[in-house]
Amino acid sequence: MSSLLSVAVTFTLGCYGLASALVLVRLLRGPRAQDRVVAIDLLYLHAMLVTLVLGIAHDSDVYFEAALLIALFGFVSSSAMAKFILRGEVIE
Repeated sequence: MSSLLSVAVTFTLGCYGLASALVLVRLLRGPRAQDRVVAIDLLYLHAMLVTLVLGIAHDSDVYFEAALLIALFGFVSSSAMAKFILRGEVIE
């Protein structure tokens, strides 16, 4: 890995770490349930992006498959949480 790529990966992971910490504050202090759902949605998005950056850094396809699974499960869980907040039940 080149030194420029190494610096870029480190900077990117630092930015995602800072963004995740700020989202975690919103998750804990969110006044409404909708704020918490959006915060959880952003946390899984950050986890997926960190996995993709690590896949680029390590040059491995396994990370990209893991990121795809994170995206799939994150979408399904966000949809279920939104439906629960809207109707009060997930399964009809």
